[in-house]
Amino acid sequence: MNGEDQFERRLQRLPQRPVPHAWRDEILSATRAGEVPRPARVAPRPSLLSNIRYQLSTLLWPHPKAWGGLAALWLLVLGLNFATRESPQPQMARHAERPSPQIRELLKEQEQLFAELVGPIEKSEADRPKPAPPKPRSQRHEEFLNA
Repeated sequence: MNGEDQFERRLQRLPQRPVPHAWRDEILSATRAGEVPRPARVAPRPSLLSNIRYQLSTLLWPHPKAWGGLAALWLLVLGLNFATRESPQPQMARHAERPSPQIRELLKEQEQLFAELVGPIEKSEADRPKPAPPKPRSQRHEEFLNA
């Protein structure tokens, strides 16, 4: 380092020579020609994917191996769920035909026999409709309407 200090001292002692006038004009004209008004550069906004990646990395940073293991476990559970899923059974009602007239008559007879065996079904007090309260018998109502 001592050598650097000596070099700097020698440079400070040397008189500064002026830049030749021709060089000066040439340098200044080149810089002026290169001066193009450029709009201020705006920093690009991060994309959605990079934003999601950043959020996930900050969330998972404390224990990334644990989170990775948990994600692998979930993928395994989902894979087993899809692998062991049963195929849907065809529904019989879609392909069933309408019952024949003989079957309909037999069902009606069966319904009648059942009604005879059980007997008449009486409604309880709770099922009967309540009678409407009596309406007022005031004559004023008619007078008001007729007026």
